[in-house]
Amino acid sequence: MSKIYDVIVVGAGPSGIGVAALLQQMNCPSYLILEKEEVGASFLRWPKEMRFITPSFPAQGFGQTDLNAVVPKSSPAYTLDMEHPTGEAYAEYLDVVADHFTLPIEKGVKVNQIHKKDDTFSIDTTQGSYQSHYVIWAAGQYQYPDLKPFPGAELGVHNSLIPSWQELEGDDFIIIGGYESGMDAAFHLGRLGKRTTVIAKTNTWELDNSDPSIALSTYTYGRIRHLFDSDLLRVVGNTAVTRIEAVSSGYDVYTSSGKVYFTTERPILATGFSGSTTTIENLVTRGKHDEVLVNDTDEAVATTGLFLAGPELRHDDHIFCYIYKFRQRFAVIAETIGYQLNLDLSILEEYKRENFYLKDLSMCGERCQC
Repeated sequence: MSKIYDVIVVGAGPSGIGVAALLQQMNCPSYLILEKEEVGASFLRWPKEMRFITPSFPAQGFGQTDLNAVVPKSSPAYTLDMEHPTGEAYAEYLDVVADHFTLPIEKGVKVNQIHKKDDTFSIDTTQGSYQSHYVIWAAGQYQYPDLKPFPGAELGVHNSLIPSWQELEGDDFIIIGGYESGMDAAFHLGRLGKRTTVIAKTNTWELDNSDPSIALSTYTYGRIRHLFDSDLLRVVGNTAVTRIEAVSSGYDVYTSSGKVYFTTERPILATGFSGSTTTIENLVTRGKHDEVLVNDTDEAVATTGLFLAGPELRHDDHIFCYIYKFRQRFAVIAETIGYQLNLDLSILEEYKRENFYLKDLSMCGERCQC
């Protein structure tokens, strides 16, 4: 019979590395991280020019932890010498954290499915079967783009599948989606002198809201503002794309307003992500926003012992879609598991001091969406 771990963490991105670092500091004797590719693989897939919109800044000496850090007393800004890290650089930061805590990571292990019998999970992977008493699902979103948001979407190309904007051939593009990814694409194509038409359901660039999950972040708006007064950017706001059809010389993009927009290049989909939890659909139930239903400690309502960490986590109107949001739940999960395994919980006091612990969501002043 194979070894039964106390905890298996699925995914070695910011959530997996962050929560595993906490298990390590609690002296968890038996845990393992399963990663299908490399540490920070999602970030390695970012377009080369893409950068974090949340700024990094080392200010621990004054009690302020870097917004993009996954453990207290660390700072991507300090480690990388960057205020807005690239995806490749941020993966390097995660590697540094993993090495510092000597986290046990098995790479090249893709989880196919998970089942639970009695108090034991069986995790079927490309490298065989693993077993554990707890599973923390931290597989993230970015590697799971939403490729079917409307009919004909397969004719376009998702922004997450474009290695570099510089390598994209063509001079006139339609971008579908007006949140960060869509506007980031428009910015980079504009820098290259290429024209774009952004079709967006929501006029994110006009909203007066401090939450970057609702309105365009100041970082992105500041970069793209000058394009609004140029012929390089046209925005079609409050409009949904209903379908794409291929025609002899390009593509027709149909919209909810009845207007049809033509482009010779494949439309760019900045339509978000479907998420990784579809892999464990047999173990979860979903709410009205299609979110995985979890209890107050982020444990799946449908399956005891299965926890959700990362950007797919949602509690009512609280969506934890940025690192500075979802990192505050690592300690809540670790505390719950640590208490049941009788681990040393003293490290949690530091996490509380460093604002890495948000258990009472009534203390969260923002309602957000992504």
